[in-house]
Amino acid sequence: MAMPAFDDKPSLDHVDSTISEVRDGLLGRQHSDGHWLYELEPDSTIPAEYILLQHYLDEVDPAEEVKIAKHLREIQNPDGSWPLFHGGEMNISATVKAYYALKLTGEDIEAPHMAAARQRILEAGGAAKANVFTRIALALFGQVPWRAVPVMPVEIMHLPRWSPFHLSKVSYWSRTVIVPLLVLMALKPQARNPRGVHIRELFVTPPERERDYIANVDGTVLGAAFVNLDRVLRSVEPLMPAGARQRAVDKAVAWTLERLNGEDGLGAIFPAMANAVMMFDALGYAKDEPNFRASKQAIKNLLHDRGETLYCQPCVSPIWDTVLSMHAVQEAGVSGREDSLRKAAEWILEREVTDVKGDWAIERPHLEPSGWAFQYANAHYPDLDDTAVVVMALHRADPEGYKDAIERATAWILGMQSTNGGWGSFDADNTHYYLNHIPFADHGALLDPPTADVSARCLSMLGQLGYGLDHPAVAKGVQYLLREQEDDGSWFGRWGSNYIYGTWSVLCALNAVGFDMARPEVAKAVTWLKARQLPDGGWGESLDSYHPDRKDACQGSTASQTAWALLGLMAAGEVQSETVEKGVAHLVNAPREDERWDEPFWTGTGFPRVFYLKYHGYAAYFPLWALARYANLKRSNSGEIEVGM
Repeated sequence: MAMPAFDDKPSLDHVDSTISEVRDGLLGRQHSDGHWLYELEPDSTIPAEYILLQHYLDEVDPAEEVKIAKHLREIQNPDGSWPLFHGGEMNISATVKAYYALKLTGEDIEAPHMAAARQRILEAGGAAKANVFTRIALALFGQVPWRAVPVMPVEIMHLPRWSPFHLSKVSYWSRTVIVPLLVLMALKPQARNPRGVHIRELFVTPPERERDYIANVDGTVLGAAFVNLDRVLRSVEPLMPAGARQRAVDKAVAWTLERLNGEDGLGAIFPAMANAVMMFDALGYAKDEPNFRASKQAIKNLLHDRGETLYCQPCVSPIWDTVLSMHAVQEAGVSGREDSLRKAAEWILEREVTDVKGDWAIERPHLEPSGWAFQYANAHYPDLDDTAVVVMALHRADPEGYKDAIERATAWILGMQSTNGGWGSFDADNTHYYLNHIPFADHGALLDPPTADVSARCLSMLGQLGYGLDHPAVAKGVQYLLREQEDDGSWFGRWGSNYIYGTWSVLCALNAVGFDMARPEVAKAVTWLKARQLPDGGWGESLDSYHPDRKDACQGSTASQTAWALLGLMAAGEVQSETVEKGVAHLVNAPREDERWDEPFWTGTGFPRVFYLKYHGYAAYFPLWALARYANLKRSNSGEIEVGM
């Protein structure tokens, strides 16, 4: 492990030596075809759901189970619960799933770790208090009655676009999860559960006698109205005509097949893939049917084997890891024309989506396709965040050589700007907020509205390409960001934790488009970042900061959040400040292994307050990027940044 001697004001030579070591290590991690890929680690829910799926199908691999069970035990909290992120508090849904998964693998429920988990669940009100998706899993295993689940009739597939609920009105991830799930909720199949494992011991009231399953998710009048609507639908659903139901099932299957995505899987995300697999099984597909077989293989492709332990990733992140690595090594002095970056760019260019008009085209039907997905392949769902970062990396490497792809992607991003001036991740104007009040949406992540971080990335791209404040899209985007600034000067981070991530993103964007960085909005953000620096010189922000009453939550410094803070401060012209010097010293002195800093705490966000991620690459390319930018700006004496991020 590399642990340099402490230096509270490192010389540029010391910074340079760190940059060289990390850059070379990062280049050494590049795959032979040009791309980078790091682990994308979830909490206990995805590995637990993988075990549940194998028992649902009766396709259990004992060797896999031993390793996954060991992984689940290793990430269990000392009090017996399972959290949503390393070092976090108990989450009842995660704990119920992990307990059930371990019991399915044959764990003794009287073993200390199982008894402790059971006690925590019962203290929290029992398994009946788990979230909707957990209760759906339990219904499929016959552990709760189907009335424990909000009504989502498959006839939703017949609804017109103008109706209050339509698939186009929810996010891509919701769509891909919901459509095969509608078939499951209509057919109500039961898991094979070959060992007949139950979890009745996790209920305070026997599940068949429980009457308090469907709750007003947010305590609002609208939430109460949707609970009443659920009761009406529950009484009406048995009266649905059989013909209309079958046609709806057929529509759902056709919709899924169109987007199945081969061995990259439906939506290229585990929950959607798992629902598709269970749907095919419930419909009686033969095991060797090509779509069924490919869907199961897509899930197997997500397994990450660490030797003694194994877990299932929620998806993979090759595009994101590759373009962020490209930015970092370019900042660290690698020319875009060197072989490593030419190979990376060629690999990226091959994955531009130009032949599929995905779901985004429902709102933007006349827009020509372009963009990049997050995963290896996900043609129906390119995202604006990845696409913007790809364009900046390609433009930085060779603006003329990659001109055509840059222009296509720029036109697509401009066309995907939402009415309010911001950008969402996958769709434009996905802002039907009333849907977050339905009982099914107790996770609060049904929609994909514009966010400050994604909007900032799109503006950073436009700024790097030469678009300024006089361009209408830039002007609207900047006004959106200014409206989104928090009272304390920070910006919310939707896809990274949290306010440090959002504030870094926005400061870079404002600088890139020529915003006056002497404005009070910038000064307020700089003051906020400086105030958040920890005594060791780094920055840290817990994922608990997504709870409104815990905005200052912090577990300790992390390399990735320190890098974001430094990049944001340098974008605001603070390269000479003592705050930046201390932050750089923290990174130079912090322990690391090869190209990755030691970063136990998680800094990635799937869905705030619901699902978090550990991007293992974040502790490599972001600190390298920040140190290299610091060295470059110190040497240039200009304090000016010539690229968008």
